[in-house]
Amino acid sequence: MKPEYEKYFRNNLPHIWCAGCGHGIVMSAWARAVNQLGLDKDQCVAISGIGCSSRITGYIDMHTMNTTHGRALTFATGVKMARPDLNVFVFSGDGDGTAIGGNHFIHACRRNIDMTVVLMNNNIYGMTGGQFSPMTPFGKKATTCPYGSIDRSFDMAELAKGAGATFVARSDIFHAKHLTDMIVAGFNHKGFSIIEAVSSCPISYGRRNGTPDPRDMMDNIKEMCVMKAAYDKLSDEEKANKIPIGILQQIDDAPEYTSEYEKLVERVQGGAK
Repeated sequence: MKPEYEKYFRNNLPHIWCAGCGHGIVMSAWARAVNQLGLDKDQCVAISGIGCSSRITGYIDMHTMNTTHGRALTFATGVKMARPDLNVFVFSGDGDGTAIGGNHFIHACRRNIDMTVVLMNNNIYGMTGGQFSPMTPFGKKATTCPYGSIDRSFDMAELAKGAGATFVARSDIFHAKHLTDMIVAGFNHKGFSIIEAVSSCPISYGRRNGTPDPRDMMDNIKEMCVMKAAYDKLSDEEKANKIPIGILQQIDDAPEYTSEYEKLVERVQGGAK
């Protein structure tokens, strides 16, 4: 018997991600969240840009848009402005979301448009050639930095918090149930919700950085990702190689953009200035 959440998939599985890629775990965690929420497929839209992460929309059985590189949030903004009644999900990657789409990312956080964004962070441009991304750790190798990156990497969650996102969470592919819980919590928040999903890329990233075996990458993620309550109790030295997971910021009293726009239209139509 198939799991109930598979009703949210089209009949084109198995997927084409590489063996050991964590994105399939992210997709199933999202499907479990949507099933747990009991959402009507006809009232949902899933939007992605370009990259390994963005292939998710090809497998989801609902209204979907696979858009241009880095522009998923702009298309999602248009959908939500035109149809604020729809449930909008966005799938992006660390390159698609914070490099090519970085400017759109910070302004989507600032506007607080009601949508749920799942940003998969595997520290690399996986599909387009293995280039380093803004979230490739310092010293790690990629096709465009074969001797190790000298860039300081973004902390995507801190970037979102600083840009004004009203719901910021992080989880990972090892803690799959926790990832589902974070997506549910993000959806239930009225405003812009961003969930970073720490994922794995054994091919483009792992092979160049000493972890070509997907099991080793999973073990690394397991060791790195620590529940926020436990992380907060660590010393600064102990925090050095750890990543906090959980809800990192939640602001419930900020105005939501589409609601404010509707109020503006009503005032203008009523003759108010």
